[in-house]
Amino acid sequence: MSRAHTAGALWPEMTVFERGWLSANGVLFTAPDGAAPDGAALVDSGYCSHAEQTVDLVRSALGREPLARLLNTHLHSDHCGGNAALQAAWPQVHTAIAPGQAALVRDWDAQALGYVPTGQQCPRFRMDGVLAPGSEVSLGGRPWQIHAAPGHDTHSVVLFEPAARLLISADALWEKGFGVVFPELDGEDAFAEVGATLDLIERLAPLTVIPGHGPIFHDVSSALAAARARLDGFVQSPLRHARHAAKVLIKFKLLEWQRIDAPTLQAWTEATPYLVQLHARHFAQTTPSEWTTALVDELVAVGAARREAGQLFNA
Repeated sequence: MSRAHTAGALWPEMTVFERGWLSANGVLFTAPDGAAPDGAALVDSGYCSHAEQTVDLVRSALGREPLARLLNTHLHSDHCGGNAALQAAWPQVHTAIAPGQAALVRDWDAQALGYVPTGQQCPRFRMDGVLAPGSEVSLGGRPWQIHAAPGHDTHSVVLFEPAARLLISADALWEKGFGVVFPELDGEDAFAEVGATLDLIERLAPLTVIPGHGPIFHDVSSALAAARARLDGFVQSPLRHARHAAKVLIKFKLLEWQRIDAPTLQAWTEATPYLVQLHARHFAQTTPSEWTTALVDELVAVGAARREAGQLFNA
């Protein structure tokens, strides 16, 4: 489930929708008088199965004020899956995406956008502009810097308000880590980009971070230390990252399904390109079925899933 709250450490014109791991957090901006110079804006829209809830959260927070702008830090399905529903609810909403994939969105290449490789869903949406790194965007009447933040996603950006030193970090930094380094799943060397983005965040020196997942946090130095330790572990053992990525993909799908039987799960893993690639590249010494079973066993062991009567349940 998802929940919304107005974070007390922030400004009255900001509402942070802190959500479950299936949907990324969203940040809604108005202005103190209820009418931002460029209109109300939402950063990130969650996963498509939560789209109706996303629209309801935004409508409840805005009242009669329309949603004027929609911004995506990157185009993973848990950050932009609600775009289409928001565009249907507010047809005039201006949608700006992180640069680099504009042509893919215009032509709607679900393969290149990553929705087919991950086995995830994202209804088609339109884009009207890009969030160019090195520029600024007005949110809640304040200028926010746009910074490129590659690593987790090649095209990701983070947003930084320098006066209050407030960072919307997306999946570049969480309180206890960062998102799967997806370019690595395509055979690209991207761990160095993760490190460079962590260095960027350290230079920005935020006092408060609104992550893509999890609660707002203030102990940024500890978060950076934890992220660097995690990154070092992946650099030392890419196999560790590969196994972690596979479990994340299965857990994400289980969050969507809530429960599934073993044959259906196995069929999905054998039809999901990233999982097929990971198995072939790193785990071919086991059969696909043995590998899936081992991954599920690990999820069950840490309490991320449970088995009951031949079904696998989200936990």
